[in-house]
Amino acid sequence: MSDIDAAFAQAQEDVTALADDPGNEAKLALYGLYKQATAGDVSGKKPGRLDMVGRAKYEAWSKVKGLSEDEAKQRYVDYVRGLGA
Repeated sequence: MSDIDAAFAQAQEDVTALADDPGNEAKLALYGLYKQATAGDVSGKKPGRLDMVGRAKYEAWSKVKGLSEDEAKQRYVDYVRGLGA
């Protein structure tokens, strides 16, 4: 396992152990970075207006389109550290 993979795995554990809820904006940012790191660029059709949660997740993932797997992992790690984990 590479250093970035280990840091990414640790950050995933750390974010679940946060004392305070980081809020929806942070959760969406982390979701987008996680999906980019694990699945690559956003795919599929954008959910309709009535699916607000699905649409928000799709848009969060779309914002990081084009990042490499390692860059997305590093940004995820940095974001979690910024939350105080």
